[in-house]
Amino acid sequence: MEPRRADGGPLIAQVRNHIADRWCDADSGRTQENRNPADLTEVVSHSAESGATDVQAAVEAARSGSAAWQALGPVRRGEIVMRAARLVGERRQEFAETITREQGKLLREALGEVDRTVALLEYTAGEGRRLGGATLPADDPRTVALTRRDPIGVVGLITPWNFPLAIPAWKVAPALLSGCPAILKPSPLTPQTAALLVECFVAAGAVGGVLNLVHGGREVGEALVKDPAVAGISFTGSVEVGRAIHTAGAPRFLRTQLEMGGKNAALVLADADLDQAADAIVSGAFGQAGQRCSATSRVVVDRTVHDALVSRLTERAAALRVGGGMDPEARLGPVVSAERLQACLAGVRQATAEGAVVATGGQRLTDGLPEGYFMAPTVLDGVRSDSHIAQEEIFGPVLSVIECDGLDDGLRIVNSVRYGMAAAIFTRDTSLALAALDRVEAGMLHVNRPGVGAYPHMPHVGVKESQYGPAECSLQVWDFYTQWRTACISY
Repeated sequence: MEPRRADGGPLIAQVRNHIADRWCDADSGRTQENRNPADLTEVVSHSAESGATDVQAAVEAARSGSAAWQALGPVRRGEIVMRAARLVGERRQEFAETITREQGKLLREALGEVDRTVALLEYTAGEGRRLGGATLPADDPRTVALTRRDPIGVVGLITPWNFPLAIPAWKVAPALLSGCPAILKPSPLTPQTAALLVECFVAAGAVGGVLNLVHGGREVGEALVKDPAVAGISFTGSVEVGRAIHTAGAPRFLRTQLEMGGKNAALVLADADLDQAADAIVSGAFGQAGQRCSATSRVVVDRTVHDALVSRLTERAAALRVGGGMDPEARLGPVVSAERLQACLAGVRQATAEGAVVATGGQRLTDGLPEGYFMAPTVLDGVRSDSHIAQEEIFGPVLSVIECDGLDDGLRIVNSVRYGMAAAIFTRDTSLALAALDRVEAGMLHVNRPGVGAYPHMPHVGVKESQYGPAECSLQVWDFYTQWRTACISY
């Protein structure tokens, strides 16, 4: 049972930094208050509001632990990652309830995130016995030629609030397994989940200064990017911040791995199973309140089936029960902050000014709900493909419907944005599906299913402005955390 205060309310977590194997306050002593986005009367935590001096201490700790951590070898490091996976699994309910309280997603969605995280950690741990190079033919007699992977050094891991457990885990695990000491900077909106993850890694054996946690905002991120001892930055967030990180680090050739925004489309062709398509699109658009980089935010539909599909989408979206994450009947939780809510509302206003029609939703919800950031599930019809809502990420439960004339016109519209994270195709014709897969400009593709992310062992990757650098969650991730070395040995 969750600990409670004397007045019956939940305890307010005091979330601290973890630097050089110690839990500590920010050097400034400042803290930030975090509230439940589904109930703004509930204070969830006070977290350290750190600065450049805290980052410097974390980098020094990481550097001091680097040699011993590398000497441990990938097999032993993999065992530590596996122990961390088991500890996360054992604390499944605690993690899920923490995610729901500080981020707002439904408890069942949070439980799903914990399960995915365990799978990611288990997959990464197994790579400890495969993280190597190759033997190659030598030009000379009595000579062995080989390649090997070595860690790049200290890395900074900057993570968002929408997957406050899974994304930190899929950065921390490969960093540590490859031999790279790490400094994790989670979103200020979800500090407690990150702290629980670090607790599990430390209990599993990630000690000696190799895993540091520094809470805070922009100042922490900028200090990580500027520190010459930081060899790489793995970042998940907006295109604008990703570009700023890459540009700031370019003069010193900072290695970057940037997973950024998405304006993802579902293309529904004339022969599609419309009920199947509607179910999948609603799941992709409104799951986690639309706050996924891979969320479906555009539907490009052949005009011959437009009305029938919009009717289905509207009916399903309007039927979604909106409520707090702990409500077992809720099917849509709040957005994470006032900023996100205002972005959704502003996006709807601009869309209607540009000619779109609100088929359902479009407003903040308050009746019968606690004080929170609740946005009605929204379907916009009659959206122009060149309008702002069709081109730019809103990151909330807002779905835009755009008409097209067949496959070629549909693909033109799907590919007309600067992003390329995920896409889905709905058709009964296998040849049309394969033709579309060949031509869609997106990193993660789906046919007749929700167009969200991939499985834990597959690359989580985008194209165009959605991605820069190696993919995550796959064999390709080692191309970020390691560098190739060659050796020729005569005997």
